[in-house]
Amino acid sequence: RLGLERADTAEKALTVIVDLLEKYGQGGNCMESHMVFTYHNSFLIADRKEAWVLETSGKYWAAEKVEGGVRNISNQLSITTKIDREHPELKEYAKSQGWWDGEKEFDFAATYSYVNTARMTTSRGRYCEGYKLLNKHKGSITSEIMMEILRDKESGINMEGGFMTTGSMVSVLPQQPHLPCIHFLTGTPDPSR
Repeated sequence: RLGLERADTAEKALTVIVDLLEKYGQGGNCMESHMVFTYHNSFLIADRKEAWVLETSGKYWAAEKVEGGVRNISNQLSITTKIDREHPELKEYAKSQGWWDGEKEFDFAATYSYVNTARMTTSRGRYCEGYKLLNKHKGSITSEIMMEILRDKESGINMEGGFMTTGSMVSVLPQQPHLPCIHFLTGTPDPSR
């Protein structure tokens, strides 16, 4: 929300988020119950001209510029070796902890996936299913198709049970500046409605 408020491009929003992450860190319970459940965050950040994926682990982060095709996130690290921006101490910290030898190619997801984060057993399946559904429609994704994907319960994208999906957002961001951007948000606690 602060990235949207303080930046006029996707990359500037990324900078706002990582500056706040550096200054304040992250945390807080993800559930309203008394059970403590936390994980670190991932973001899809887009404007009319570009899109970024930002993934975090504690104060460390990596960002990938989306160059084309489709891209999704799902409560797991997915940035591997294509890192376009990173925390200045990302690799050095991994080396100091013995997670990376400094010799082989650096893979953010492989190195930081199990570091102080909750492993969600369904995230890998949801990520893969989301990627399949996006690829099925690659080149012809409309707002209606995106809403259909976000409503999909069978894939696990629209979760039910203890960890429910409580909202979804679809944005249409035309590259032509004279056309309006349109944002659809769910108005109920279940995106399938």
